Amino acid sequence: MSKIPVLPDVAAEDFVHVRGAREHNLRDVSVDIPRDRLVVFTGISGSGKSSLAFGTLYAEAQRRYLESVSPYARRLFQQMPVPDVDSVDGLPPAIALQQQRGGSSGRSSVGSITTLSNLLRMLYSRAGTYPAGLGRLEAESFSPNTPMGACPECHGLGRILDVTEASMVPDDSLSIRNRAVASWPTAWQGQNLRDILITMGVDVDCPWRDLPRKTRDWILYTDETPTVPVYPGLTHEQVQTAIRQKKEPGYNGTFTGARRYIRQTFANSQSATMRRRAESFMTATECPACHGQKLNADALRVTFGGLNIAALTALTLEEIATKLSDVAGKLQSGAGHAKGIVAQRIVEDMSARIGVLLHLGLGYLQMDRSVQTLSPGEYQRLRLGTQIHSNLFGVVYVLDEPSSGLHPADTEALLEALSKLKSAGNSLFLVEHNLDIIRKAEWIVDVGPGAGEAGGQVLYSGPLSGLRDVTESSTRTYLFSPPRPARRIPRKPTGWLRLKGVSWNNLENLTASFPLGVFTSVTGVSGSGKSSLVSQVLTTVVSEALGQALPETEEEDAETLSALTSFGHPQGKITEGLNEIRRLVVIDQKPIGRTPRSSLATYTGLFDTIRKLYARTSLARERKYDAGWFSFNVAKGRCPHCEGAGSVMVELLFLPSVYTPCPVCHGSRYKPEVLEVKYRGQSIAGVLAMNIAEAAAFFADDPAPSAALTTLMKGGLGHLRLGQPATELSGGEAQRIKLATELQKQRRGHTLYILDEPTTGLHPLDVDRLMDHLQELVDGGNTVIAAEHDMRLVARSDWVIDMGPDAGSSGGHIVAAGLPSEVAHAAGSRTAPFLKNYVEENPFSEEKI
Repeated sequence: MSKIPVLPDVAAEDFVHVRGAREHNLRDVSVDIPRDRLVVFTGISGSGKSSLAFGTLYAEAQRRYLESVSPYARRLFQQMPVPDVDSVDGLPPAIALQQQRGGSSGRSSVGSITTLSNLLRMLYSRAGTYPAGLGRLEAESFSPNTPMGACPECHGLGRILDVTEASMVPDDSLSIRNRAVASWPTAWQGQNLRDILITMGVDVDCPWRDLPRKTRDWILYTDETPTVPVYPGLTHEQVQTAIRQKKEPGYNGTFTGARRYIRQTFANSQSATMRRRAESFMTATECPACHGQKLNADALRVTFGGLNIAALTALTLEEIATKLSDVAGKLQSGAGHAKGIVAQRIVEDMSARIGVLLHLGLGYLQMDRSVQTLSPGEYQRLRLGTQIHSNLFGVVYVLDEPSSGLHPADTEALLEALSKLKSAGNSLFLVEHNLDIIRKAEWIVDVGPGAGEAGGQVLYSGPLSGLRDVTESSTRTYLFSPPRPARRIPRKPTGWLRLKGVSWNNLENLTASFPLGVFTSVTGVSGSGKSSLVSQVLTTVVSEALGQALPETEEEDAETLSALTSFGHPQGKITEGLNEIRRLVVIDQKPIGRTPRSSLATYTGLFDTIRKLYARTSLARERKYDAGWFSFNVAKGRCPHCEGAGSVMVELLFLPSVYTPCPVCHGSRYKPEVLEVKYRGQSIAGVLAMNIAEAAAFFADDPAPSAALTTLMKGGLGHLRLGQPATELSGGEAQRIKLATELQKQRRGHTLYILDEPTTGLHPLDVDRLMDHLQELVDGGNTVIAAEHDMRLVARSDWVIDMGPDAGSSGGHIVAAGLPSEVAHAAGSRTAPFLKNYVEENPFSEEKI
């Protein structure tokens, strides 16, 4: 190990010493990192920096802590795998502030993750104003998540899910035979219900609206489940004759009413698809008992400062801070009785906690806002604010891109918050791509030089200035001599997509115009309304106008489905430009699959193409192996022991479970006879083990896979293995895979691509690659609209729409719209000063679009 670089005021022994780290792609890394300093881990996406910071340092700290607690208590933790490392010395206890929301449910809110809800419930319990005759309630009685506090009608959800005739029968001109009851299952089960009704004498061929009301209501709403003989294909009269003649029926069928079927499917189905289908026929309405306030009547009768607890939590943090400030003044001037003292203590604590969150730019968030609706950056900053207030000492905070989702105007407040944590005697280890944050670091650990197998080495560990001389570092280039993109005249639009009456979150009756055939960036501070405009209103109204389903979101438990968590529907009407759009594509950073069986190869369709090549080999034809034999998700050819997983889990009870290669297939996933089939000397398992770069060379002479692999290579994904599980991919990698999949499709333009902060999680080098991809889409006659904070990308746009001027109720307006060079000089824009720096480095033509 080389000599540790000099850092003022840090003794050689005040370092964390890592020796022989081999987690993921790390190549036997040994490195020394100072404690009590702001340390930033840098490197391109997939280089191994997170493997070092989280997979090694934090995982080892957690392992050591859990060894000190009882075996029973360990089972309550979500344990990380034990890191593959020889030794780590000098490592203090660690706290990880990552961006994922873990298993948070639809009931988790801003108040619950910041602990403000606990304090507020105690405040209402101990210091609330009670009406006459109501005894003091415990704090739990003010929580919608407890039996004592929840509204008995909606169980603390605030919404009642139900079905109506209109939702179950969208077209009453259809007959039952023609699927008038659309909510019933399709295929055989739906036919079964129809045949049961025939036996019961219902006319299944007349229009639904012409059936007697009593008959329609019974079919839809009955909870009766009669079992009757079914004679498929016969009329009611023929069925009656068959019954009189005592002929054997085809089977005995049990009837289920349409509403009963929907409720049972929604509550009990193991299939996410079936639950989503059932949900589509349900309507969510405000609970008539609590009027959406989630609590029982007694809890809602208690007030503090003139508001009940539901009304107070519906306010933004900024509004709550003002309210508490007003109350605090009155408490100080009042008598020092017990109730007043309790109220004063709680109000002071809440005010201090909220003050930290306001300083982090989160004042626009409502206290009852669901965690599921927060961006990763908002979620992490909320947790950061909670930690700042905790006043812990001697801890290592490991943060995953704390600047994620932050407008440049908010970065300074983040740095101040981090400085407070450090000043309290803690160490800060940040995985970060933001150049402004990196420049503030006292120590840099740069990992690379490439990604995947081409990375995993510490190129440099030392003070920032020393990175200037590390020629292998991609980070060094962007810090000290950033490349300037070529000058380009902004494209002129082929038309305009115009919306009016846009209302959602803080957008109220907004009118917006998006140029078509160009690249548009929508900017604004966090909470200004840009994501509401682009990712919610625009995607919703365009998808509905095109009759196109929106991409499915990651499945959550039943209580977090949209009908329960959304109040209202994004509003807006397209007045012009829809005829120029034939297709909508939403590209985000959500995983391309939720299980290890999903991979880059399966998502892009490459696996189908490759399997067909194997099925055409002489040995495969001789053995009559079709393409299904070469899929590890199909029983034909996969290893029966691990069922194609390639590994088996070993349960260690009090320790993290470990995965070991399958003892039968040794990790290949396939039966031995399938592996005997070779294509150019390689088995199907051998091909899946190749990275994109290797596969591109291997399939260079095969047009179909070669074209797809070349596109993936251009996206900087050459380091990923074809069979690499989707669960191992970063958000940035998943997004570029989606982009590459779109680029390889032979389209003729007129597609609208919508992206929400596409540079999140990307190194500046990867941002440049991403921008090249997006420009390629526009050059193909398409439209790209992105909500974005990265000023380097915004400066290379054709058009900019700036939202604001501030966040929450102080935002929701279009502050400026025009060329980047115009918005950079717009008065009242908080984006302008930051965009100006990049526009003046690379000035665009002032020619008007």
